[in-house]
Amino acid sequence: MVKKAVIPAAGYGTRNLPITKVLPKEMFPIAGRPAIDYIVREAVEAGIEEIFIIISRSKNMIMDYFDRSLELEVFLQQSQKSHLLPLLQFPKVNIQFMRQSYAKGLGDAVRLAEKFVGNEPFAVLLPDQIFINETANTLQHIIATYEQHKGDVVGVKAVAQEDLKLYGVIQGTQLSEGLYNVTDIIEKPQSNPPSNLAVIGRYIFTPQIFSYLNKTGLGVGNEIQLTDAIKQMISGYTVKAKVLESECYDLGKEEEYMALLNYMFNKK
Repeated sequence: MVKKAVIPAAGYGTRNLPITKVLPKEMFPIAGRPAIDYIVREAVEAGIEEIFIIISRSKNMIMDYFDRSLELEVFLQQSQKSHLLPLLQFPKVNIQFMRQSYAKGLGDAVRLAEKFVGNEPFAVLLPDQIFINETANTLQHIIATYEQHKGDVVGVKAVAQEDLKLYGVIQGTQLSEGLYNVTDIIEKPQSNPPSNLAVIGRYIFTPQIFSYLNKTGLGVGNEIQLTDAIKQMISGYTVKAKVLESECYDLGKEEEYMALLNYMFNKK
């Protein structure tokens, strides 16, 4: 069973400057809640019991959001606004935080969770990828694939050709509808991508990933890339790619963030 999840949230948010100089992308508001709130709730609904969030020293706002505000609670009680107290409640889950002193890539962030993970399988959820599905939980689908095949799983979606250079892109052998055996993976291919299937924001890993992360050098962008560790791992282990059918909104793209806000507004 997958009971632990890692949320890397220490990046600089350069795609959303200048607002991310003062407001973490993970705290962008979506229908009255920050983006990372939706990520945590997705994890809890999928059965996750412990969450490890990696932040930078400029993102204390994330820690504050998941902390209790006793002063505010007392104020609401004394001001006959107790009906608002349920809005301050969070799902019952154990959340731990660690600061990444310097953002050196997704791979570097994930490997900070090695002691937290121990010998258990774990999920990785990227907080700038919001999945919307009225009837299904995206992480649950990834976990179900892991439980069926007992191996590492990456979530993928078909992406427009011109956008493939922004993602890790897999090459794979199709096993069944929506399921592939990964035979290669390339980070941000600038030409000749191996397919149109990009890795999108949800993963299940076994602890063996850390032995590869710990020996992965700098890659694209002079960063330690999670994709490079996966590429090394598939030489000795089977990695599956599960096509995600939920609609995905990338907060780093203004047009997708606005589309998400519009969707949530119309949903009310």
